[in-house]
Amino acid sequence: MKKTVYFVRHGQSEGNVGTVYQPLNSPLTEKGREQAKYIAERVAAFSFESIVSSPLTRAKETAETIAERVKKPIEFSDLFVERRKPTNLNGKSHADEDAQALNNDWEKSLYTSGYRAQDGENFDELMLRAAQALKHLANRPEKELLVVTHGFFLRTMVAYIILGKKIDGDAFKHFQYRVRTQNTGLSVLEFDSELGDLSWRLLVWNDHAHLG
Repeated sequence: MKKTVYFVRHGQSEGNVGTVYQPLNSPLTEKGREQAKYIAERVAAFSFESIVSSPLTRAKETAETIAERVKKPIEFSDLFVERRKPTNLNGKSHADEDAQALNNDWEKSLYTSGYRAQDGENFDELMLRAAQALKHLANRPEKELLVVTHGFFLRTMVAYIILGKKIDGDAFKHFQYRVRTQNTGLSVLEFDSELGDLSWRLLVWNDHAHLG
């Protein structure tokens, strides 16, 4: 089976431009809501059958704006949420020294197998979730669908595809630091079950022409 999956990063959130470590349910800014309208108008020309979205507020609001424009159903899935910060980091000021230290420790855990910073998601869990998310999409019946997710986790899925068995903490960090995404950037992946280990391919990355 061959299918096309359109990935959209959520619109600009208050956490993206604020001075605190983004809490889980940071809503869209006014600019983010406008961005969501732009991407909704753009994807209205596509023929996807359904929408899958992270349930976090910034992604949910983006997905709902798209759904209202295209009249398609939304399925919310925790598989596509952003990397999970340590609970004690959410909402803390960037200037808080204890928060900075915890963030640095969590950053280390994102690129170090077997290492953990409090209850934050780590490298091993991210790799497992990326595999599960891609398997979920591959097993769905739609030939075309749209996924609303988050910048870091979108890059995680793409890194998992491109690096394959070569992925380790160093390679993952190199990829994350050198590949970026814009709010409501559009990326496209193709899945072809006949290609085995090479079934996923990246066709388009971070197209944000709709933002002008």
